[in-house]
Amino acid sequence: MSSDPGPLIDVRDLARTFDVRRRVEGKRRRVRDEVHAVHDLTFSVAAGEMVGYIGPNGAGKSTTIKMLTGILVPTGGQVRVGGLDPSRERVQLARRIGVVFGQRSTLWWDLPLRDSFDLLQKMYRIPPARYRENLARFVELLDLGAQLDTPVRQLSLGQRMRGDITAALLHDPEVIYLDEPTIGLDVVSKGRLREFLRALNQERGTTLLLTTHDLQDIEALCDRVIVIDHGTSVYDGSLAGLHAQGGSSRTLVVDLVDEAAPIDVPGAQVRNVEGPRQWLSFPSDASAAPIVAAVASAYDVADLSIQEPDIEDVIRELYSRGA
Repeated sequence: MSSDPGPLIDVRDLARTFDVRRRVEGKRRRVRDEVHAVHDLTFSVAAGEMVGYIGPNGAGKSTTIKMLTGILVPTGGQVRVGGLDPSRERVQLARRIGVVFGQRSTLWWDLPLRDSFDLLQKMYRIPPARYRENLARFVELLDLGAQLDTPVRQLSLGQRMRGDITAALLHDPEVIYLDEPTIGLDVVSKGRLREFLRALNQERGTTLLLTTHDLQDIEALCDRVIVIDHGTSVYDGSLAGLHAQGGSSRTLVVDLVDEAAPIDVPGAQVRNVEGPRQWLSFPSDASAAPIVAAVASAYDVADLSIQEPDIEDVIRELYSRGA
């Protein structure tokens, strides 16, 4: 009988403080302040999960990722990734993780994109056949064929981001940390990248920890969300649970054949009326079926649609409650 391997990422009471010195009027010496970037942070991620890790600027997201990769050493608590201590076993861990840090590229600025990939193959000692297979697949899916012989410095932000994602995945990491992976991409490219990441997770079981300000990335990719604020977790659960906790509502948009008084059906409330179109709001955790049936049976309906709640508004409400 096999034993439970436990979570791939395990964070317990994690803390990281920084000393910040500032000038105070009337004093010759600077005053030292202790800033708690992360404190009392606990969560775990199982192998194969796709988790959104979100929060406002300065919440502690990047500091957390840097501790998970071994770039920063925690000042309290503990963290394990694949059973390894990131800060003490960075070399071993580097072969098992992939990282894309937003505006900071891992590619060689003056080299053609292809040469950067070839160098990474040597660094990670990727078997040649596996390297060729991975490179061909990623280049096709991320539409990088025309850029392979272009120096990195001449790539657009979106092209470089796709190059960085390819570089982070060539060695088949167990977990990948993505920081703003769709920045600089147009709508079509964003959709293609999201499809690529979903396929990667489904086919290879790659674990994904995604930090982003584009909350459509979270809704498209992640079933679970961890919301961090002031260095600690304020929510950890499903997207549906986040909507419920934030008190969000869904909207039924009804186009009537003719103008009418505000629609009156159980479970929904009219929010706005413009001519024959009416907007009805109802709780996000409620079923739309009985409301749609009630409207259709009592009114002459030309068309209707359902608008899902904006996750950005939900998180804003969550922060305001915490504040």
